[in-house]
Amino acid sequence: MHHETYNHQIYIRMKTRKIGKLEVSAIGYGCMGLSHGYGATPDKDDAIKLIRSAFDLGCTFFDTAEGYAFGQNEELLGEAVRPIRESVTIATKFGGPKVVGTHLEPQELTPTEIRRHCEDSLRRLQTDHIDIYYQHRVSEKVPVEEVAGCIGELIKEGKVLEWGLSQPTADQIKRAHAVTPIATVQSEYSMMERYVETDVLPTCKLLGISLVPFSPLASGFLSGKYKADTVYKGDDVRRFITRFEEDNIKKNHPLLELIHEFCIRKDATYAQIALAWLMAKDERIVPIPGGRKLQRMQENFGASEVVFTPEEFAELDRRLHGLVIYGNRTDEDIVFHSDTVG
Repeated sequence: MHHETYNHQIYIRMKTRKIGKLEVSAIGYGCMGLSHGYGATPDKDDAIKLIRSAFDLGCTFFDTAEGYAFGQNEELLGEAVRPIRESVTIATKFGGPKVVGTHLEPQELTPTEIRRHCEDSLRRLQTDHIDIYYQHRVSEKVPVEEVAGCIGELIKEGKVLEWGLSQPTADQIKRAHAVTPIATVQSEYSMMERYVETDVLPTCKLLGISLVPFSPLASGFLSGKYKADTVYKGDDVRRFITRFEEDNIKKNHPLLELIHEFCIRKDATYAQIALAWLMAKDERIVPIPGGRKLQRMQENFGASEVVFTPEEFAELDRRLHGLVIYGNRTDEDIVFHSDTVG
């Protein structure tokens, strides 16, 4: 199969948002699930078709990491977008968490090592520059200021256009930003996981930094399609995420009831309401749902057309604050059983 013959004349224009100086589709696509993390994965040709279908549906922002399937996810994305490279924004990550015994630790990459990892990612992605380069987890030993300085040099050399941090604290954001301005922060954020609202999101707003939520649908929970008796097998991170425990699914039903009420009001799906709520929080928020079915992609990207009135959003946000959420997703839970880390 010659992927270079890909015809993308049916490309649809989606609403856009800004990440640093880059203009990206208002909703991106998280590629991790195409290689591992959520059970059986599609074969290579089908995965490439899905990525290109995402582009045809208006998505221009694609997220991966060197740690997803040991670089295979980067290779997959690189091949898929090669014919449309100049029309898309690629985000990847270095220094992802590694398993040490029974827990996870950040990779303690020095500037020299970061450069080598950058070159490896460029090769796998088949490109001469990375649009957005994240530190996947902030090192506990290599000062974030040193990392920021190194990225600043890569930016001057044209190998990186913008950069950011994944899962940082507000203090780490401020320290790194002072050395080399950060364009974006990537952290888990959804109706079920709102810890970033305490100080990370306010810090981003203060500094003009975008926020890219991963797991914006809470690993699919907010799609409303998972039941208490759903069974997860093999390389599926949901086997170990506590919000998918049978008792917690039942306890969190009031959240799904609230979303359903707004589905009826807005003539939208559960996933669309969840994604639209995130985007309504701030104009610099760009969620990156995954999805391995064309229908699911169409649904997710359609959330960009769902707009709340100020009164609707205020009501939804207020009622969400009144709910207790049971279960979460942590690196610590996952590491005991899986090599899957977002």
